[in-house]
Amino acid sequence: MSLAIVTGSAQGLGRELAVQLIAKGWTVCGVDFNGEAQEDMVAQFGDSYRAFTGDVSDEQFVQSSVEEISRIGHIDLLINNAGQPSFKVPTAYEGADIDKCLKGLKGMVLWSVATLNATNEEHLKIANVMSTAATRGNANESVYCATKWGERGYTESLKAAYKGSSVKIVGVYPGGIDTNFYVDSHDYVSEDKQHSFMDPAQLAEVILFNLVNDANLTVSDILIERNYR
Repeated sequence: MSLAIVTGSAQGLGRELAVQLIAKGWTVCGVDFNGEAQEDMVAQFGDSYRAFTGDVSDEQFVQSSVEEISRIGHIDLLINNAGQPSFKVPTAYEGADIDKCLKGLKGMVLWSVATLNATNEEHLKIANVMSTAATRGNANESVYCATKWGERGYTESLKAAYKGSSVKIVGVYPGGIDTNFYVDSHDYVSEDKQHSFMDPAQLAEVILFNLVNDANLTVSDILIERNYR
């Protein structure tokens, strides 16, 4: 049995990643705060999808979840996908916006550490899904970019720490995706513009093509830009 943890797994890109992994024969332990969406995933996929509902940045939740998951089997893959946006002009940011964006970074660290410990730092692939915002500065995304750059720094540090080992670290940098990620920020990303972004199912297929394969190789960075129109 191939076993994966996917955070932010019941919605958007995370859902597509979970669905396509299940189609490939994986068992997915999906982590999401949306209880209703989690129930829908379980109803659709049964034992192939094990739901863990909570805040990815809650340390106690992370520890107890990984302990339970490790009893199912060896964790082969961790996809740190969960994150929250905040798109505002530079002078409009407040402390709550910073805390919101930092949940993704904190969750990435907590889930990585817990999973590395649960697997004894052996035969594990960690894929950190970030954004092209981690590769450049974008106007009206200053806090979002700051946290994504932090996630990139963490990812690069993990690569250095586990170079030459059976732990493989992959950085994933997608551009804009047509999901509800932008629902609360239509003042910045209009609905029409949002629908010109990448299809999450197609994006998940490209990511998993590079991430999960039988070849004796690891694609260490996956940068995916959308076609502008």
